Amino acid sequence: MKKVEVLKLMDLVEDIKKLDELIVASRKKKTSDFVLNQYEAKKIKMVGSIINELANPPIQSIESYLLIKKILNKYYPNMPEEELMSDTDIGKIVAVIEG
Repeated sequence: MKKVEVLKLMDLVEDIKKLDELIVASRKKKTSDFVLNQYEAKKIKMVGSIINELANPPIQSIESYLLIKKILNKYYPNMPEEELMSDTDIGKIVAVIEG
């Protein structure tokens, strides 16, 4: 990976980290659901960006996939599987993975 790519990814992770901290602080302050939903949508977009960067050539590798897993575990640690199953298409894919 080029130094520029590493720095770009590190900056993106830092931005996600700051936004995640803002979400936690906003929940404690009982910020409106509208604002929290906006923060969550931005977080999903940012996590998606870093996943795209890591999953595409020239960065794409087993190591980059493990990094994606680490990012998902850090920023979405308690995502219940029931939420995944509520989307029928996602549920079908989960069934194939587990089957």
